Amino acid sequence: MSALLRLYSWNVNGLRAVLKKGFSDWLEATQPDILGLQETKISADQLTPEMTHPAGYHTYWSHATRRGYSGVAVLCKQEPLSVQQGFGNELFDCEGRTLRLEFPDFVLYNIYFPNGTRDDIRLNYKMDFYRAFLAHLQEQIALGKKVIVCGDVNTAHREVDLARPKDNENVSGFLPIERAWMDELLSNGFIDTFRHCHPDATDCYTWWHMRTRARERNVGWRIDYFLAHQQLLPHIAEAHIHPDVQGSDHCPVSLALAL
Repeated sequence: MSALLRLYSWNVNGLRAVLKKGFSDWLEATQPDILGLQETKISADQLTPEMTHPAGYHTYWSHATRRGYSGVAVLCKQEPLSVQQGFGNELFDCEGRTLRLEFPDFVLYNIYFPNGTRDDIRLNYKMDFYRAFLAHLQEQIALGKKVIVCGDVNTAHREVDLARPKDNENVSGFLPIERAWMDELLSNGFIDTFRHCHPDATDCYTWWHMRTRARERNVGWRIDYFLAHQQLLPHIAEAHIHPDVQGSDHCPVSLALAL
């Protein structure tokens, strides 16, 4: 029987904040083989040994030029073959949104995709990021790479993926152009692993608005994903959302691969 490799992804909305809310205990209890974190909001000179050397893990980081903003990290038990920050476009790489790790069986991208809610400038930036990253993915697939993308995509794909779709038709995160990009990504051979494993699931969300106490009422959005290329389809064993895990306005999502 193949061993299960367990991958988790979590937008922690500030690593220093979530460390004060039980993150280390959760990590020790859960023991993911690979953990992608988004929105770490930390700079290299602010990292502590607790962050960089959790027991049993290698850690890798990408920081935004702007302090206290964006940022991603990956913790993994197995040392990767290679690690790359960004995907070769300085316009996007300066915001510390992307880590690429190559393992023997797949390439993992851990990404904090831009949010487009602030104004049209940021929405255009988000769409430019989407297009540039998809072009990069197409190059990777053409090279024969087996790709997994995890992270906060900042878009709910279908009406079932947010509690109030009609109220949010004109809100970034559920705009037709954003959802169309998700369609295009899937048409390029990528699989929404949670929806693949739970095709009829409803009321399954990964982000809730904090100020309105939406989490208590489960008025949320599913905007955090594991997206795996179809080459990995035979290895997808499980995919889950973990709404009971507190500490952020997002909850973790997970993917188990039989390798």
